[in-house]
Amino acid sequence: MNILRQRNLLYQPSRAFIRIFASLMLRFQVRHKHPLPPGPKLFVANHPSATDPFLIHLAAREEVNVMITEKAFQVPWFGWFLRKVQEIPVPLSLEGGVAAIEQARRHLDSGCSVAIFIEGLISPEDGSFHMPRAGAARLVLGSEIPVIPVGIYLRRNWRLQISAGITGEQTEAFWYLHGPYVITVGQPMYFTGQARDPRAVRRASAQIMEAIISLAAESEQRGGRWMRKSLLVEFYRRLKPLWQRDTAAF
Repeated sequence: MNILRQRNLLYQPSRAFIRIFASLMLRFQVRHKHPLPPGPKLFVANHPSATDPFLIHLAAREEVNVMITEKAFQVPWFGWFLRKVQEIPVPLSLEGGVAAIEQARRHLDSGCSVAIFIEGLISPEDGSFHMPRAGAARLVLGSEIPVIPVGIYLRRNWRLQISAGITGEQTEAFWYLHGPYVITVGQPMYFTGQARDPRAVRRASAQIMEAIISLAAESEQRGGRWMRKSLLVEFYRRLKPLWQRDTAAF
């Protein structure tokens, strides 16, 4: 069945909830450097926090299906919700990653826009970036789908490292719950070549990553001076050692 026909009423209310969170907890801003073209698009962004897969929905007014780690789908109820709004699970294995790319391609072929984080991992705290993964290039090479590069800036030293064992194993993620969060959406990028050509994949990946890094720098120029202090982050950092000590006692 065409994926477009499977959409339900959950997407817009959930997007409104994300908008409320961004308005209340973040100094949030999105700036578009160029109008978005019609039709399906591949939004490709850097990945400074675990909050990004939710906030990326605010980069465009249209519905966007985001590629998210499979672990999030294993959380009771939350995983059900992610599937209902057509998010795309990404397993950690190589075979699972290939399957996720194929699922994302089906979304694009059905007229849906997709978002992917090109680093594949949360960005380092020192402000650098991981090397680009090949998934984004493989999705657009051999097609007319445009890449929309997205550069995200936040205060990486304000990320909260939160542990949870809700899926049956202890996992940690860097969540961003307070502070400046600035997005710059770049102009569409089109690529020629075939996904089976390794050189074309590497070249496209490097060009996309270069655009994202430049856009992230523009985001930092706008938001780097916002909110010099966060009482929420300070409170969490003071409370965390006490909470960890009490947890260890049990």
